[in-house]
Amino acid sequence: MAATPLFSQLPSHEETRTLATTMHTASVSALLAEDPRRATDFTLAAAGLQLDYSKHLLDRTALQALLQLAVEAKMETAIAGLLAGAEVNNTENRPALHTLLRAGSAGGLGDRFTEVCKARDTMRQWSERLNAGQHAGFSGRPITDVVNIGIGGSDLGPRLVTEALRPYQGNVSCHYVANVDPADLQDTLLELEPASTLFVVCSKSFRTEETLTNSLAARQWMKTAGARDEDLDKHFLAVTSNLEAAAEFGISPGNCLPMWDWVGGRYSVWSAVGLSCAIAVGWDNFQAFLAGAAAMDEHFGSAPLAANMPVVMGLLEAWYVNFFGAGNHVVLPYDNNLQRLPDFLQQLTMESNGKRVSRDGKPLDYRTGPVLWGSAGTMGQHSFHQLLHQGTELCPADFILPLTTHTGMSEQHRRLVANCLAQSRTMMVGRSVAQARESLLSRGMDAQRADELAPHLAMPGNRPNSVITMAALTPATLGALIALYEHRTYVSGVLWGINSFDQWGVELGKEIGGQILGLLSGHDSDAEMDPATERLIKEWAEVQ
Repeated sequence: MAATPLFSQLPSHEETRTLATTMHTASVSALLAEDPRRATDFTLAAAGLQLDYSKHLLDRTALQALLQLAVEAKMETAIAGLLAGAEVNNTENRPALHTLLRAGSAGGLGDRFTEVCKARDTMRQWSERLNAGQHAGFSGRPITDVVNIGIGGSDLGPRLVTEALRPYQGNVSCHYVANVDPADLQDTLLELEPASTLFVVCSKSFRTEETLTNSLAARQWMKTAGARDEDLDKHFLAVTSNLEAAAEFGISPGNCLPMWDWVGGRYSVWSAVGLSCAIAVGWDNFQAFLAGAAAMDEHFGSAPLAANMPVVMGLLEAWYVNFFGAGNHVVLPYDNNLQRLPDFLQQLTMESNGKRVSRDGKPLDYRTGPVLWGSAGTMGQHSFHQLLHQGTELCPADFILPLTTHTGMSEQHRRLVANCLAQSRTMMVGRSVAQARESLLSRGMDAQRADELAPHLAMPGNRPNSVITMAALTPATLGALIALYEHRTYVSGVLWGINSFDQWGVELGKEIGGQILGLLSGHDSDAEMDPATERLIKEWAEVQ
């Protein structure tokens, strides 16, 4: 992808900054009242999702300025390059072809698409075989439980999808282990029987410390229960590119599915890394999940910038980060099955855009990726929503709301919807000191006390938020939702002039972790440690 000017050097940057300054004191309620078409015109639809961004601190002039920034950042060219397989990951000389994983045709990438289709077919076979009870363990009992062992992208995506699509799950239960803390694995295995459990080990190198440690413990658990070395293939699959290491572990090549370097871990749930999801919900539902993402890909690649949902969301992110000083973003899914979505999005957005230099290695003079956080409604309303409504931090919010429920409990869901819409509206309208005083007086409070308490009840409002809705949380709409955030993350990265597809920042911690592990294990080492770390190592050694 050709180099572009830094975000702060784009021709319209200063004009946009000036417009943002005027919007700092604007009233979103007034903008809605004064513009009868705003609620309609500031709503987009794509791939079964609707985005209402009418409650944001921008008017039509500011929106046009943001769209001009996208033009100046060559956004359409960047989108086309991503989808066509250009080497958008310039530090590793790779494309980022997660969209190919859910595509229905090769799109000029025939050889790689052939690999994708082959992997899909293997996934389908395992999903159908296990759900039909046709794969038995070492004792002859059919497999009833699958444990995915991975970390990062090999855990967060599959775990999210499996939990989000709980109403669609079939005959095999899927579980997830990621933490090297032995309690994670132990707590999972306590509920399972070795003879009817199958493990899926997800690790590109088959050397990832947490994943390998947990896999070795799982293998020992299986052997202690009576499995022989020759039985391991009945209980272990691997998603890896290191067939030799998998074979040393006891997994034959026939039980290995591929992991490609042109797909980053946080974008890999659509690949064989999603095998546990395909097993959990069945192959037809997994295909619908892929199709929902492919529909969002098509929208991303063809919609004009002003009508392009991921583009608008990426522009809004840059708007608040760079022109309002917002350092965080909250995601609030009002569906309990989506409670893992903020966890997944933390890796997707912060590992992608937590960068301080440009694609060309130049230090940036502006902010990039904000901290992303959140939780499922309505629990957050009784904890951190206080900060959203009355705190000093500007925190743009995404409310995510399926309009129907799989539970059949329509009255409870009605209350959930009311809570979501109320929180979105409250963030916008707030409550003045005068309104707070009138509310206190209406409760029978005397005037003096009402004057004292009114400032404590007042809320400034004008807290920007989007509402993303869907008719129901289905495999297709879930796929579209995840793809929407993938593309929004890319759009922000293009605007900021950074590479959203590498993650060098995680490497040094791994290197030093290996050095410290050697010291804890008593190995001779030339590694130098600071006095604080040396003291903590000594403290650990003293209690062993």
